[in-house]
Formats: sequence, C-alpha cells, structure tokens
Amino acid sequence: MRLALYSYWRSSSSWRVRIGLHWKGIPFEYRAVDLREGVQFGDVHGARNAMHQVPVLEVEEDGVVHHLAQSMAILQWLEERFPSPALLPADAYGRARVRMLAEHVNSGIQPYQNQAVLKWLQEQRTGLALEWVQHWLRQGLEALEHAVAYGAGNFCHGHSPSLADLYLVPQLYGARRFGVGVDAWPTLKRIERACQELPAFARAAPLAQPDAPAAPAAQPDAPAPAAERS
Repeated sequence: MRLALYSYWRSSSSWRVRIGLHWKGIPFEYRAVDLREGVQFGDVHGARNAMHQVPVLEVEEDGVVHHLAQSMAILQWLEERFPSPALLPADAYGRARVRMLAEHVNSGIQPYQNQAVLKWLQEQRTGLALEWVQHWLRQGLEALEHAVAYGAGNFCHGHSPSLADLYLVPQLYGARRFGVGVDAWPTLKRIERACQELPAFARAAPLAQPDAPAAPAAQPDAPAPAAERS
C-alpha cells in the first residue's frame, strides 16, 4: 500500500489527518497544494476531489488508486485499516462522545471560517467577514469548553488522544489566527498543551510541513480573513 496526502501547511482539515497518520505511525508522501495560488481549483486537483479542497488521501493498493476526501472520512478509514493505536475508545458511549466532540468542531465551528464564506462576506461589507468569524468562533468554543470539560481527562476523552483532540488543536490555532484569544477556555488550553507535547502532534504542526514559509513569515497572521480553506 502507498499513501500520499495532498495537503496545505495551514489547512486545519489537512492538519487533523497529518496528526492521525503520525499518531498511527503510517508512512506517507506529502504533496503540497498551494491554496493561496489557487492550485486546488485546477483540473488536476479537481479530478482528485470535485469539491476542490484539501485534504485528499491517495491510496494505491493492489494496482488500484483511490482518492479519499474530507478529514472525518479519511480518519475513520485510517482507524478501520490501522486500528492501533486507536483514536476511538473501546466502548460505544466513549466512541459516540468522541465523535460528538469532533463533529462539534467539524460541522459546528470550522465551516464558519471557510474561504468561500469569508470571501462572500467581505465583498458585502469591509470588515464583515472578521466580525462574522470572530462571533461564531467565540460561541462555538464556549460551547466546546463545556462539552469537553464534562468527561475530560488529560485529553478530550480520558487519558489518551482521540479523534476529538485531532480536531481541537487545529481549531484553537485557527481561533488565534482570527484574533480570538483562547484564555477564556482553560480546559481546551490545558488539553492543547498536553497534545503539543506529543511527537505526532509536533510533526503535524503547520510550521513543520515542507510547504510552510520560513519563520517569522509563517506566524499566525490574524486578524485577517483566511485566503484558503482552513
């Protein structure tokens, strides 16, 4: 089996998958897609993902090539094909809770900061995009703080990283990019620190990617709206 990940260094959706691959110790080839240059809208990437987004995981197995898109689908596939170390708890309630927390970010927070939404809002009125994204980030993270705190251990669920932590860490980075401080959510910050101490999370971080600009240019540039799907 050969795996290749089409990714962008600062894409939060790609970041989640990178953490999962590193956590499970799965070798993969990194293939950069420059979202700022609009490479994702070309026919070549469109053939991999008709939504023209990253991440895309290319899987070549037994002479057949598959392209998997959407971080949740990719991570669920990785969990099924490479079950250890696990990203989902052994019990049914635990698995449901972890999926709930991940979806809280995936469908309840992150879409509000996507490129297409912010671009349209900015065209309506200067400054509207930033007001929009800051409002929804604060509301979503406030709710996530309460949801995570009820049942958290060292990580979002218990004392081992799970799918929920893969979604949390990139989202907190995204909040800071848009000028939303995270000090109001101590549980989320504590878990973020625990995650950042793990090699898999460090290897997946934006500045560790081959397509990341050299520091300090690559530092978070909030409060400007993103120029890419993040």
